[in-house]
Amino acid sequence: MENLLNFLPDTPLVSFTVLILVALFIPPIFEKFRLPGLVGLLAAGVFLGPNGLQFLNAEDDTIHLLSDAGKIYLMFVAGLEIDLDDFRKKKNRSLSFGLATFAIPLLIGILVGRLFGLGWNTSVLIGSLLASHTLLGYPIVNRLGVVKNEAVTVTIGATIFTDISALLVLAICVSVHAGDFTPLSLLIRLGTLALYSAVVLLGIDWIGKEYFRRTGDEESNQFLFVLAAVFLASVGAQLIDIEKIVGAFLAGLSINSVVGKGPVKEKVEFVGATLFIPFFFVGMGLLLDIPKFVETITSASGLGLTVAIVSGLIGSKFLAALVTKFLYRYTWDETLTMWSLSLPQVAATLAAALAAFQAENELGETLISEGVLNTVIVMMLITSVLGPVLTARFARNITVPSSPTEVPSQLQPEVWEERDRGSSLERRHREAFEGQHRDPHHSFTVIVPIYNPSTQKYLIQMGAMLVRHESGVLIPLSIAKAHVHMDEPKLDVALGRSRGFLEGACGMAREFGVEAKPVTRIDDNVASAIGRVARERDASLVVMGLGRTTGLRSRLFGNLIDRVLWSSHCPVVVTRLLDEPVKIQRVLVPVKNFTPSEIRVIRFAQLFAETHEATVTLLHVCDRATPPSKIAAFEAKLERIVKAGTMQKHLSILTVASDDVARAILDTAHSYELAILRSVRRRTVGGLAVSDVTTQVLKKLSCSLILFGEPHR
Repeated sequence: MENLLNFLPDTPLVSFTVLILVALFIPPIFEKFRLPGLVGLLAAGVFLGPNGLQFLNAEDDTIHLLSDAGKIYLMFVAGLEIDLDDFRKKKNRSLSFGLATFAIPLLIGILVGRLFGLGWNTSVLIGSLLASHTLLGYPIVNRLGVVKNEAVTVTIGATIFTDISALLVLAICVSVHAGDFTPLSLLIRLGTLALYSAVVLLGIDWIGKEYFRRTGDEESNQFLFVLAAVFLASVGAQLIDIEKIVGAFLAGLSINSVVGKGPVKEKVEFVGATLFIPFFFVGMGLLLDIPKFVETITSASGLGLTVAIVSGLIGSKFLAALVTKFLYRYTWDETLTMWSLSLPQVAATLAAALAAFQAENELGETLISEGVLNTVIVMMLITSVLGPVLTARFARNITVPSSPTEVPSQLQPEVWEERDRGSSLERRHREAFEGQHRDPHHSFTVIVPIYNPSTQKYLIQMGAMLVRHESGVLIPLSIAKAHVHMDEPKLDVALGRSRGFLEGACGMAREFGVEAKPVTRIDDNVASAIGRVARERDASLVVMGLGRTTGLRSRLFGNLIDRVLWSSHCPVVVTRLLDEPVKIQRVLVPVKNFTPSEIRVIRFAQLFAETHEATVTLLHVCDRATPPSKIAAFEAKLERIVKAGTMQKHLSILTVASDDVARAILDTAHSYELAILRSVRRRTVGGLAVSDVTTQVLKKLSCSLILFGEPHR
């Protein structure tokens, strides 16, 4: 091994290359074994560090820089993922739960530290590490459609209070440890921090919105602005002698309202998940001394401290949720969901623990010992697995309260909103799809972008079938890429090609008895052009072909479909048809739960099947342990949703018990000609990508496919 290390050039490029390879290969391997990818990154750091192959060194300037950048980015993403609008809606209850889930673990952590002979400052720091939490379970409640449940909203809002408070305690503890703490210095520090927070939160928000407004669609510059804001906020925190992760977290909160849920946020999260955040976890692994780590979890004192901290965390978080239950009369499932969501200790906990471990006083003593750091890592490993598992177990049993809403008649995102409010709403659903009470000034409009002659036939047929059924308008759209000079010969060629495409599309539409209104658009951005035409024509639906959705370029810059979803105001139907749509008779629609977005997929399937009297099967894959009574209740509710649509005669419900949802869908799809799936993308708050069932099915599905995608709002 030493010969190999001597052979490699002594350059930072080697370390960077190794980190890239680790981030590329290790997380997917661990996720195949149902382990968090971040565990694999920690293990890789140990394997490649001083206790392993010695490929990487934590003291190396390159590693130190990248690990620091990852720590900053981790806290930034944690702030970016917090929905301030949800916090404002339930701010009083969020603050109440935040206070409980911060104060109780803080007191328990102090008590544990004192019982094991640790100093007051270290004990308070340990308490603050227990007090924060990372919303690793957010993708789960989002997938289950219960994010709007009050208990979930309150827990999400409480994250702001717990993380900021924990970081404030960290700043005070570091100051005390450095020996420059007095009551006056505390007041000065708190005042400085308050002023700094106001400057970051208000300043970045105002400047960011102005910059984004002036730059329009220049996503590259907007992305660079976000990066600049993050690292400037971190540098600013250091200038006032505050830990830099505090600045990163505040920057995340302020940038949240600037980027919204647009493509820039997606790119910001992608860069963090792909580069910076994995580097941080590898850097954490490099700091682990395996002999001392083993000693920590096996020696009597070390094991006792580990058990006390982990059990203290679990118990105190449960007690905080229990207090909130009695205050606001939440159900047990809501209470246990709040508890499970507040369990994981990853982002703020690890970043703060590392900052405390690296904080030295004049005597060279660290704020927390290596043994405490090892205990924190054990706590992170346990809670990052236990929290999401418990969230998936309890969140599926909670509900979202209904609220009155009007149901428009076209296929806009608000259509088919199912709140299970009785016959009056069901009648409005039915009337909407039967064409009753339809706005006479707005017809059902379908945009079909034409850019591939080999697939345009089926796309036009799909659009024509829907338009004919709804007595609407079909708009074939061809986009010629713009050039600097509008008299450029290449542009003339592109326009001629576009007109040829549209003539063929209009001929196909006439075969279905549908009049097409073709549109040619000159634009340098295909996705934006589609979105603008859809808005100009007040489109109800966009029908596209499924292009390339994988590859590094697609992941980094987004594929065309992703960009259309970002820019479109209406649903986008993405198709991969192996036969003419009019010949498709058996349609399969997997149904996970009763979120409005899933119900809209059901409604679209009903509409498509009704155009040519196809049959639809709604497939629900449940756990093998699901009791028959719960299956019956699910099917009964699904039947009510079906009856709210126009098509009932040729629609059936199929329930399959399986622990592998993707495999169950694939096996069932062999008997069908078309599968209609909902397009979903999910990420954890820490930034590491989470695989989705749709993605797994998409790779292996052998029949025709429709992805029903909704615009990002």
